[in-house]
Amino acid sequence: MKIITTGSLGNIGLPLIKDLLQKGHRVTTISSNPAKKAEIEALGATAAIGSLDDREFLTNTFTGADTVYIMVPPGYTETDQVAYYKRLAGNYAQAIQQAGIKRVVHLSSYGAHLDKGTGFILGAHHAEIILNQLPGISLTHLRPGYFYPNLYRFADMIKGAGFIGSNYGGDDKLVMVAPADIATVAAEELEKTTATQNIRYIISDERTASEVASVLGRAIGKPDLQWLLLTEEQTKSGLEQAGLPSFFITNILQLNNSIHTGVLQEDYKKQEPIPLGKTKLEEFAKEFAAAF
Repeated sequence: MKIITTGSLGNIGLPLIKDLLQKGHRVTTISSNPAKKAEIEALGATAAIGSLDDREFLTNTFTGADTVYIMVPPGYTETDQVAYYKRLAGNYAQAIQQAGIKRVVHLSSYGAHLDKGTGFILGAHHAEIILNQLPGISLTHLRPGYFYPNLYRFADMIKGAGFIGSNYGGDDKLVMVAPADIATVAAEELEKTTATQNIRYIISDERTASEVASVLGRAIGKPDLQWLLLTEEQTKSGLEQAGLPSFFITNILQLNNSIHTGVLQEDYKKQEPIPLGKTKLEEFAKEFAAAF
């Protein structure tokens, strides 16, 4: 099959490309960075260098493909996250339609069923709506959970304060996922000519925040490490002291609160039991310790 991937050589994109190439598919990978061209081609894929805001480029790249994997890269400098997601999803939708693509795999997020109160994830909700309006295509939304690499953000706090703290923590349940496990599922879906299900959740492990702290703590030689549940004001103060812009803080606080209340995973819970991915927290903890 001829498959188009987005996400360049990121945490999901790189293992996805390798998986697809190993299975004998022809892969074209979109990247906005010309410096990635040689690295992409060294893998055996074709590099398509251009902007996701260039609809003509997307259409030309998609034309002739059997299936496409699309994702909206993090846009942390975008002050209006919903507008950002709508813009890129709209670009994808037009390119898919004009290129005549019939099979689409879209990287969304758990919590995308909610229409408010999820911070950065709210954009994924609107992207799903836009793509769902495309006629005559087979579409699967991948909804992964909390990315393990998000835990790296707490490394400085652990070093400085000796604990993890946020406006979610303690006994709050985290449904987590390894990017490599997302890539495995994405590859499976890209090989299907029709969608067996429109939404597919991807989770590698389920733990409470306190359990996460314990596992990470043992890995870094701090077996008593705790994940404290802070108030929203305490969390906001810490983010402000870090110099983060107000729009970013608002999104983070909303997202964190949706984790704390459990609403972010309520639709996922309705789908259980869902087979978990192979990468457990203890395996990620080794990577965390090496980086720490």
